[in-house]
Amino acid sequence: MFYRLGHALFSGYFKVLHRWQVIGKENIPQDGAVLLVSNHISNLDPPLVGCGADRPVHFMAKAELFKVPIFGRVIKDMNAFPVKRGVGDRNALRHVIQLLEDGNVVGIFPEGTRNKTGTDAMGEAHSGAANFALKTGATVVPTAIVGTMEAFKPIKLVFGEPVDLSEFAGVKVNRESIGQVTERITAAVNQLIEAHKH
Repeated sequence: MFYRLGHALFSGYFKVLHRWQVIGKENIPQDGAVLLVSNHISNLDPPLVGCGADRPVHFMAKAELFKVPIFGRVIKDMNAFPVKRGVGDRNALRHVIQLLEDGNVVGIFPEGTRNKTGTDAMGEAHSGAANFALKTGATVVPTAIVGTMEAFKPIKLVFGEPVDLSEFAGVKVNRESIGQVTERITAAVNQLIEAHKH
């Protein structure tokens, strides 16, 4: 109930204040584990990505956001859960793996910190998304947020075709394989940004 309410409220906000356009939602599988891997431009990215998808999306969000009055409650109701940055929060990581093993959709922003605008290429990505994909076999859907969160300026949310990781099936999860998958995912997101930034 709270998720549907938050979904409706945020969808209205994005439509009115940002004239948002959602492209490619058909690229999100209708069932099974999915990782939506996106660039990161604002604290509103989780509800933006969540509202653009037809399936409920779960997110890691920095623990500090849950202390913000009202906003913290809202993002919790939107399926966000806290992660402590800089300390290797094993509980949060285990929670993501469990969500994926149970066939859920998880949104992740591997840059960790925000870019100034959505027209910038995704910067250096942490290894979390690749690690989760390799360990669970989740479908990886590259996701691009193109534009800015300035009021009354348009913003695009683009879901690309799933990243082909078939060659990594059964491969040992180590630094090399994680690095290769991270590069492939980052390239897919940046291709979407480049294609839709004009």
